[in-house]
Amino acid sequence: MTPFSKFTGSELCSKEAHEVVTLLLRKEVSPSELLNAAYDRVAEVEPAVNAMPTLCRARAEAAAARIDTSSTDARGALAGLPISIKDLTSVAGVRTTMGSKGLAEYVPEESDPLVLRLEERGGIVVGKTNTPEFGAGANTFNAVFGMTRNPWNTSKNAGGSSGGAAASLATGEVWLAHGSDLAGSLRTPAAYCGVVGFRPSPGITGAGPGPIKFHTEGVQGPMARSVRDCALFLDTMAGFDPKSPISFPPPQGTYQDAVIRAEGKLRIAYTPDLNGYALTSKAMDEHLRAALLRVERSGAIVEEACPPLPDLDRTYRVLRSMLWAALPGRAPLEVQRHFKDTLRENIEFGKSITIEDVYDAQYGRTRIFDNMIAFLEKFDVLACPVVGLMPGPIEEEYPTEADGVPLSDYISWLRFSYLATVTGLPAISVPVGLNKDGLPVGLQLIGHPRGEAALLAAARIVEVAMDGPLGPIDPIITHNS
Repeated sequence: MTPFSKFTGSELCSKEAHEVVTLLLRKEVSPSELLNAAYDRVAEVEPAVNAMPTLCRARAEAAAARIDTSSTDARGALAGLPISIKDLTSVAGVRTTMGSKGLAEYVPEESDPLVLRLEERGGIVVGKTNTPEFGAGANTFNAVFGMTRNPWNTSKNAGGSSGGAAASLATGEVWLAHGSDLAGSLRTPAAYCGVVGFRPSPGITGAGPGPIKFHTEGVQGPMARSVRDCALFLDTMAGFDPKSPISFPPPQGTYQDAVIRAEGKLRIAYTPDLNGYALTSKAMDEHLRAALLRVERSGAIVEEACPPLPDLDRTYRVLRSMLWAALPGRAPLEVQRHFKDTLRENIEFGKSITIEDVYDAQYGRTRIFDNMIAFLEKFDVLACPVVGLMPGPIEEEYPTEADGVPLSDYISWLRFSYLATVTGLPAISVPVGLNKDGLPVGLQLIGHPRGEAALLAAARIVEVAMDGPLGPIDPIITHNS
């Protein structure tokens, strides 16, 4: 149970995922018992947070009856552990809306390849977690299911676009939650809800969500309440898929082993603003510096530094815009007519770019990648805010200013997420305590190319220095129903 806030759920729900998997393998608990515990907890907390609006209990119970917990050969075997899937990713026979009214009743016949892998390795899907429409935006709300609230303060937003996933973890509904990330969609909600969100290198978990298999900007990845559990879930997700053109085999050792063995003197570069590019509130910077001081006292070396990041903004915006224009921008008109304004704006920008913009973006991302690789020769990780601001009111789609400085548009406050996406480097959000208002704060760590194991080990060192993980909580209800 967390020392930071009250948790009245079952003892099973309070445990970390790797502990529960051990119980499953020892046959000290059954998948059916875990499903009952998970669904009981969902019933308790969903009215307060609205994290997992679509449940598939009959399907999950059928899967539990088929689980063979004696099979432990698979990498990252979950042995019957309940998990959640983000509502952008297809699960056969389960309503998959993508948060859009035009798809409100859509039920796919086939599961996404990653879901198949998770189920093959013993994960049991209990439901679909809430997301903004087509994953556009970092406040999780949509016209189908409404708003997902932050468990630490239900008048605040939970981040996005994997906001439902993060809230489902923070409240103890599930032990592991699947998500995806284009502009910090794994990292921002993890920071806001006090859990761990990991954006892996493209190809680690196969293709990104959607039918364009060659793109590397959007990736699927794990969320968990601790770094070790996040590593376990990445082990479960990782594997070569010959049907994915960007897929490649994971390393010989497991990610979980790397976390268990984590030790050593980290070399951390910290930048509060990416060379003045991204806005950070004074309170956020002060909190992160205090956290890094604790990490430094535990043996790390911290230096304020950042590589040159020329044209990062334009490069990122062009790359992401092509996805919006090519995916939701080509949806049937009966689907598009329901789109929210910010999603329409994304699509229109994608349609307005020129071929010269595409050339420039490809050159730009190469320059930024080269600069990062040279920079990381001296450091294990680049640390920076996950996002420069604490969560705002749930009714606010996006913030318009930071410490009195205006923000230009609806993604400007997410600029810290751009770097890992543009360069294809792995990045993680790890909790580093609570702020003066009792809200969790996340620190972003960006690692070396294909450096998932080392990055997870570094995150574990930070987690230990900060007396984490936070653990699950009861929702702290501060809004009027």
